Formats: sequence, structure tokens, C-alpha cells
Amino acid sequence: MTDIHEQITDLLKQLHMPTVRNCYEQITDQARKESLSYEQYLLELLILECDMRRQNRIARNLRASKLPPSKTFANFDKKRLPKKVATHLNVLSNGSFLKHSENVLAFGNPGSGKTHLLCAIGHELIDQGKRVLFISCSQLVQDLLIAKRELITSKLLKKLSRYDAIIVDDIGYVQQSRQEMEVLFTFLADRYERGSLMITSNLPFSKWEQIFKDPMTAAAAIDRLVHHSVILELNITSYRMEHAKKQS
Repeated sequence: MTDIHEQITDLLKQLHMPTVRNCYEQITDQARKESLSYEQYLLELLILECDMRRQNRIARNLRASKLPPSKTFANFDKKRLPKKVATHLNVLSNGSFLKHSENVLAFGNPGSGKTHLLCAIGHELIDQGKRVLFISCSQLVQDLLIAKRELITSKLLKKLSRYDAIIVDDIGYVQQSRQEMEVLFTFLADRYERGSLMITSNLPFSKWEQIFKDPMTAAAAIDRLVHHSVILELNITSYRMEHAKKQS
């Protein structure tokens, strides 16, 4: 019997099935007590292995996402949302928009909850096994500039294309130089109809010439983003201001 256990353990190591390796003896005892069929016994083991792999994948994706851990729906006040925005939550949270590479564009004043809302949706997507990246617009632009300088732009764009959704926070918050605008537009054009973008901005589209320095480039960027998109307008008071008033 010991030889059998050693052989099973060795084979499961080769097959990279650690959960089955750790649990099969316990499930074997359970199968004997409950008179499980061979198929039921095998099914129990495979379910355990798949569940653990899914949990591990979610944990890896969460670490790689760089999402703020506190920005989830658990501590988000949905009652503050405008009705038009609230009606989109279920559809956005189930991730169906990813199948068609649709974008989610959140506009509103500072403190209106744009970032928290998109991050909360991002957490929901990761729980479903999707790959999400959270990055500030300024950091994304700097990464793209470095890649351009090192002649590895295509490599970076390929890496970014592996994410089902990329949350770009605060487009327009910092004024872009022409060179910064160019790499940002390159990224938006590369992502067009190939993967979903989730963007927050304090600036309405009418002021995006401030970002791209050129009316034609701004129009081209907006056209690509809006073509397949859900637009969330959070025209509400600052959560931080409301909180400060309650504390005073």
C-alpha cells in the first residue's frame, strides 16, 4: 500500500496536481464510508483541484491588477449614484461588455466616486477570472515613453493586450506634452476593438483638446473610445466634501 501511495504522490507531482495530492487519501476514506462510485470519487477530486486552481488564479490576477484593495462594492455607497448610472451596474459587474471590447467611460468632478466605482467593477471582474489592470494615466504615459525610447513599444502593447480590461485613471488630470499625447494616442488606437478600456476623467469630451493638443487627434481619440462604450456621468457632489461636513 505504501508503494501505491508513493507512486500516486509521485505521479500527481508530475501532473502538477497539488490539491489532489494533498486530499486524495481523505477523499478515499470518504468514498469508502459513503460507498461512492469510482466516477463520484474521481469527480470529487477533480472539483477540489479545479476550485483551488481557480482561487489561485484569482489571487494572482488580483496581485497583478494593482487595484486598490479597499475600493470594492462592499464599501461603496450605491445610493449616491445617479439612476442612469445605477442601471448599468449589473451589466458592467457581470463583465458582458468585455465580450465585445466595449469601453466604460466615467466622467465627473473630483471626489464623485469615479475611480472607486470602476475599481469596484474591476474587483468583480477578477472574481470571475478576468484579467484587469489599474493604472494612472500619468504612469501609463511614462511607461509608454520609456518603451518608445527603448524601442520596445510593440512589446509593451502586446503585454497590455493580455488584459481583458485596463482601468486608466484620471485622463486629463495632468497636462500632457505633445510627445506624451502621441504615445497615449498610440495606446488608445492599438486597444481599439481589441480590448476594453475603463477610463475616468474630470474633463468632458469638449475639453479633450487640452489633453491631445490638437483638435483632429482629440476627435480621433474620442471617436475610438465612444464607438463601443458605456458612458457614466457622475454629476454629484464630492464624497470627501460630504464626509468632511458630517465630521465638522
